[in-house]
Amino acid sequence: MAWEYSDKTKQLFMDAVHGKPGTHLGEIEDPDGYGEHGSLACGDAMRFTFRVERHESDPTKDIITDARYLTFGCTSAIAASEALCSMIEQGRYTPIGALKIHNKDIVKYLEGLPQQKIHCSVMGAEALEAAVFNWAQKRGVDLQELGVDIHANEKDEGRVVCKCFSLTEPYIRRKIEELNLRTIADVTNAIKAGGACMSCHHVPGGLQDLLDEVWGKDKRQLKILPMSTPIEGATDTCEMSLSPYQFNKKIDKAMEETVRPMLQSDGGDVEILDIKDNLIYCRLRGACAGCCQADQTLKMMIEKTLKEMVDERVRVVEV
Repeated sequence: MAWEYSDKTKQLFMDAVHGKPGTHLGEIEDPDGYGEHGSLACGDAMRFTFRVERHESDPTKDIITDARYLTFGCTSAIAASEALCSMIEQGRYTPIGALKIHNKDIVKYLEGLPQQKIHCSVMGAEALEAAVFNWAQKRGVDLQELGVDIHANEKDEGRVVCKCFSLTEPYIRRKIEELNLRTIADVTNAIKAGGACMSCHHVPGGLQDLLDEVWGKDKRQLKILPMSTPIEGATDTCEMSLSPYQFNKKIDKAMEETVRPMLQSDGGDVEILDIKDNLIYCRLRGACAGCCQADQTLKMMIEKTLKEMVDERVRVVEV
């Protein structure tokens, strides 16, 4: 699947990888601010450094004059990092002032990002925050006294919810509120939590529980369509229904926007061969075909995603 990037995103990416003058890919030696976010283990990581023009008497009036990044990631990660550096330098921000730049500002600067790539803009904002915290320590600035709330140790001190990406409860809860994340798919797109094995989706204290605690539990029961073969435990106390055509369209959308991109990121893919009531007949392709973990991929990734995004009674059958 080819991501649909804006022309500006593609241009920033190409300029950066070709080292065009004025781009920011690199690292500042002995920087005034240094921060990192992400990890190579999950495929996305960013190191952000900046240099300031120091104010003689008040460090809070330091001005960021030079910003650089090292990013291990995709087109959107590099473009988002470029956007962040450009925004900071062009705006002549103080380190504290730069904290007003949020991921939505980066997305706007890029003229949009695919929903599944929003986490790249979040990564830049988080790396900036870490770098500002480092600058404050070096310059003796008491951020708490200034009313600046930076969560420097949040990821180390909280209960780990998403073990695949080492994301903690305090961090996930904060991002749910800050980014107005309403569903598990929203959380995964924004910060990648739950995007690998998905075992943290519905376990006690997992992503759904955190969403329910932040926004309140949605007690509505939605019916997708009548099933020709009843499923044990299923009820008919439902408020909405979809036609077979609408159901198939929702399946296609979930596969194209969520399932296939996740498989393709690891060299695999999946093809839908047929849909009969709640049964989705699939064939794994690429690296997934013949893999010893094929059953886990079908049940833990494909089927669970379709259950969450379409209907809990969906069953995936390998052909």
